[in-house]
Amino acid sequence: MIGNPDIKVLIDQAKENLSPDSLCIVLGPTASGKTSLAVTLAAALNGEIISADSRQVYRQMDIGTGKDLNSYGTVPYHLIDIAEPGERYQVDRFRQDFFAAYDDIISRGKQPILCGGTGSYIQSILQQSRYAQIPKNAVLQAKLALRSKEQLIADIQQQGIPEDYKIDFHNHKRLVRALEIILYLQQHNPILPPQRVIHHYYAIGLNPPLVQRREAIHRRLVQRFEEGLIAEVKNLLQAGLSHQDLDYYGLEYRYVSMHLREILSYEALVEKLTTEIQRYAKRQMTYFRKMQKDGINIYWVS
Repeated sequence: MIGNPDIKVLIDQAKENLSPDSLCIVLGPTASGKTSLAVTLAAALNGEIISADSRQVYRQMDIGTGKDLNSYGTVPYHLIDIAEPGERYQVDRFRQDFFAAYDDIISRGKQPILCGGTGSYIQSILQQSRYAQIPKNAVLQAKLALRSKEQLIADIQQQGIPEDYKIDFHNHKRLVRALEIILYLQQHNPILPPQRVIHHYYAIGLNPPLVQRREAIHRRLVQRFEEGLIAEVKNLLQAGLSHQDLDYYGLEYRYVSMHLREILSYEALVEKLTTEIQRYAKRQMTYFRKMQKDGINIYWVS
């Protein structure tokens, strides 16, 4: 369903659809206004926000990840600034941290509100993903990452895919992980216990019109440069991160790193980042649509 209700209607709908142990979810692509809506809902529902953003977990990465902590006001938040730069925070740790925060919020009679744009994080706490329990092998992943998407897909299909294992064939990084999992299953035949998931939830998806989304992305990017994005990246390098490390932490850090190495001029940096962030927003929406196809109910508002 797609609608354009006002905030009061959204609050009323959330109250109607939430039970004492329910999770309210606000998701959407970058620059869609997720944090603003989540804060408004939290204030109205006596709630606390749990971040579902794969990069806002890192300290000292404030501008490039768009934390905007001032916008939370007095609303408590969780899973922001909980990892050090240089760490590799991934979905298995997110699940652990999420349920710790969720249980704490529920125990105090508050409403947990999950807010973010990392679809794989959100899906991991709503649906069983037993294969995420399989340990990661950094050496093997580095080796498999050298293969093209086409090679990975061919290797996966040749090895065979478990009936209950759903693979994202559009994402190179997830194809690497999928092949790693399949190879592990063949070698170890492990017993994978059921995972804890959230059964009661109400998910609101923000999907602004394309023109509006593009304008918001450009406007926010300009603001980030004005706030000192380049200086933030310089500080991370001075703190000991390498340019290779920065590439891992996403578009803003990757391309500012290239600018600092004089690979991109400032004008080319702004143009490249604008284009790539818009493409990233499109990939986010593709993943959210995939979540719906997998059976996750999302109430879309424009």
